[in-house]
Amino acid sequence: MNAQGAGPAREWSLITAMLALAVLPPLAVAVAVPLAAARWGTPGDALMPVVFVLIAVFGAVAAFHRLPGRAVRPRDEPELAALVRDVAERLGFREPLLVRVVPEVAASLHRAKVSGVRAYVLVLGLPLLRTLTADELAAVVAHELAHEQHVGHRRTTWLLRSRHLLEAWLAPRLRPLAPVATPLLRATQPRAWRTETDADADAARVTSTLATTTALERTALLDAVFNGLGRHWWSALAQNGTYPQDFYAALDTATQDPHVAVRAAGVAAEREAVDPYATADHPPITARLAALAETAPVAVRPYDEKPQAEATVTAAITPYGEKPLPLRTAGALERWCVEQLLVQHTAHKQRRRPRRGKAEQPRPVSLLALPGDRLRELLHAGGPAQLRSTKALEAALDAVAAGTWPRLARRVEPRIRQVPASVRRTFARDALADAMIPPVTEALRAAGWTHASRWRTSVLTAPDGTTLDVGDLLTAALDSGDPAPVRALLAQQEAAV
Repeated sequence: MNAQGAGPAREWSLITAMLALAVLPPLAVAVAVPLAAARWGTPGDALMPVVFVLIAVFGAVAAFHRLPGRAVRPRDEPELAALVRDVAERLGFREPLLVRVVPEVAASLHRAKVSGVRAYVLVLGLPLLRTLTADELAAVVAHELAHEQHVGHRRTTWLLRSRHLLEAWLAPRLRPLAPVATPLLRATQPRAWRTETDADADAARVTSTLATTTALERTALLDAVFNGLGRHWWSALAQNGTYPQDFYAALDTATQDPHVAVRAAGVAAEREAVDPYATADHPPITARLAALAETAPVAVRPYDEKPQAEATVTAAITPYGEKPLPLRTAGALERWCVEQLLVQHTAHKQRRRPRRGKAEQPRPVSLLALPGDRLRELLHAGGPAQLRSTKALEAALDAVAAGTWPRLARRVEPRIRQVPASVRRTFARDALADAMIPPVTEALRAAGWTHASRWRTSVLTAPDGTTLDVGDLLTAALDSGDPAPVRALLAQQEAAV
């Protein structure tokens, strides 16, 4: 099925089907539980599910109306306020607009009521404000405002909303709706993707194609590093009752490492390729960049039955700047964001391992002051089991040659069983490759190899100055089912010792 060229009637039929499928599970529970309670319990038992449903509904409504992030007032950050105001004017976006900052790599626009007045809340992640140039940040802001104009009519809004509702039922371990939901999500995905590429095109016309392109690339890099290295740092340090007080400075430093950038780009591409149920609302970065390269020098009208004068895009007059905007409250924003991340990871730790009595307060540590060996250890703390011994490594290489390595991978990482079957082999490959990295790197270091990066474990420099990513070597062996290159390298280094 393909909805890209479908008319309104077909899209409404797809929306109706997705909504009906999304409400089916809670409706079935809401009907079955009271009937069962009335049949085998007391009348009071039949009312309990209704009470729980009402509590969940009111909780969801309260969460929906809660504004995300920390408010940024124009008088506190006049440069940021001026940039947002100028981009909005060029796009013809005339609604009241508030700016709030969140700790993660994020950019989004939300509708809200503030003091009874309908307004929009522009959410920007602190890593974007710290790292992107003013031109790139303007492109990000323009994309979010233009995206709202492209999805501002009823049909598009309901299509995206129904996709999100249906997606929620595909996240748990049990996915009974997947066979029916996937065709619907796949049929409506091109339509969702078009709203993103249209918004990119408008952002390019407000700023420039170069600014929009580099904004997309750097945002993808920051997101991969934040969710890769950054999450590992927080989780590993939380196990010792500490947290990274210089988290954002360390994130900036790690992002500038070329070995980190290469790995982050690969991770981002792999993550975009893994979409078993067609739930991704954003097209892959390569597709977005290709669409930008073909951007025509005319304004893109929102996909709607009627044109909207407010969506006319004005060409950029002057660049916004090639350096990040100055943040006058940078210290306060960073401290608040670190506190929020600390609250998130402390709550996650307590859910996994609740303690009795008064919990100790986490202690701050400096990531930039830690030695390289300690930084690399943080990447493996709490992850899949590792193959420590030479004997275990040999057994793993034998399993690769015999084609039985997926079974070994499931023992290394039991959570692989919860992954959708269509992408399970990829996850198993990555888990086993990560588990095999420590013994291979130990053997190479014993032969005189050195670490090429403070921030990555698998990248080593040979005595002759060449650099090798052990992870790439192991991944290639698992993909091909041929461990010979790994064995040859280890034998060569063992002979040289």
